[in-house]
Amino acid sequence: MITFRKLPKLMPLAAMLLALGACGDRSESPDKAPSPASSAAVTAKPDTERAEDTKMDQLARDYVLLVLELGNHDKSYVDAYYGPEALKDKAAASQATPAEIAQRAKQLLQQLPETIAPGSDLETLRQHYLKTQLRAVVAHAESLAGVGERSFEREAQLLYDTQPPKQSYAEFEPVLAELDKLLPGDKPLHLRVQEFRKQFEIPSEKLDDVFKAAIDACRERTKKHIQLPADENFKLEYVTDKPWSGYNWYQGHAQSLIQVNTELPIMIDRAIDLGCHEGYPGHHTYNALLESELVDKHGWLEYSVYPLFSPQSLIAEGSANYGIELAFPGKEKAEFEKTVLYPLAGLNPADAEKYDRVLELVEKLSFAGNEIARQYIDGEIDGDKVVELFQKYTVMSPEKAKQRLRFVDTYGAYVINYNWGKQLVANYVEKGDATDEQRWERFSKLLSSPRLPSSLDW
Repeated sequence: MITFRKLPKLMPLAAMLLALGACGDRSESPDKAPSPASSAAVTAKPDTERAEDTKMDQLARDYVLLVLELGNHDKSYVDAYYGPEALKDKAAASQATPAEIAQRAKQLLQQLPETIAPGSDLETLRQHYLKTQLRAVVAHAESLAGVGERSFEREAQLLYDTQPPKQSYAEFEPVLAELDKLLPGDKPLHLRVQEFRKQFEIPSEKLDDVFKAAIDACRERTKKHIQLPADENFKLEYVTDKPWSGYNWYQGHAQSLIQVNTELPIMIDRAIDLGCHEGYPGHHTYNALLESELVDKHGWLEYSVYPLFSPQSLIAEGSANYGIELAFPGKEKAEFEKTVLYPLAGLNPADAEKYDRVLELVEKLSFAGNEIARQYIDGEIDGDKVVELFQKYTVMSPEKAKQRLRFVDTYGAYVINYNWGKQLVANYVEKGDATDEQRWERFSKLLSSPRLPSSLDW
């Protein structure tokens, strides 16, 4: 699904830059003169800086067009777009092949410095962002063109700008042993886990009330620390037949469509998880801040498009998962669930503490999913083995394991963005002896800046 924002609704500064030709299609309005206000803004900078800004803005425009054109060949690629309609229309009419798009992306890369010295200023981060994102465009375009052999390591490095640690299944045995002790029985462990979790399923008729209460709490806690656009909002929908459990489709203007997949049972813990991850301070917050700070204030067009298979996704997914613990630190999530969500769902919180411990252990097993995806993508195991291993090492139900196989078939090494991405974001936010307020400040800074995995330490 691709979402578009209408050009006439651009904020004043972005509209000014479009009139100048820094963004948008120059060839369509060559005679358009800048307004007096625009001229004053331009002459405020030295000629060399103004020329560099123009070069970067043109490069950004070309990057956006390439992303949109590549979306013609992969329906999952363009996660959101809220830039000029002219670029959308031009991309839709393009007949460029993935191989041609890859070549044009390489040409754009040559316009950027071969090496970019680390720096925390926005201009340096912007250059690094474009260079790293363009490398991912090349990689995904070449993959669609059938160039090179597919591998998990290649996808992780070229698409997501990182290399997660490689682990053995033996490393997860102690966690499985603790789960086995916590939930004794003769049945396979994944069945015991699912049977235990079943008692925490939200009844379908209670689902909407529980999710709305959870999202409201996530929003309230986030807004205490992060200033969001005054008119930000979202629409909530329930869907089925998807390879994911929840999704945020960002619409632009600080508006989102949040979808929850109800084809499988939804447990009480998923309400806060999805509310934070898809909403506050997760995807909705991240996209709204990028739009407000980088598109509207700076007029940087490249942030009006979100290519899913790119380094930006590691920051997006990692921050969305980390945001759950940031909004509900320590035991606060469990307490809120017991006092607010359990009653709304009509559930008995008697075993809530035991359930929370089970969930903690299950989360530790998520990295085993990376290794399963690694083996599958590298051609070492087939789909049936993937389902079997997801049940054994991540204690998923057979139905959930099959859904997860569909996810890996659709998104490949994207799985690393959730757990490894969360770890990298945590390292950035919690560096040193950070206070709670400092963590929120760093988190907000991350969400409103061009940082990518390889620039987190800059």
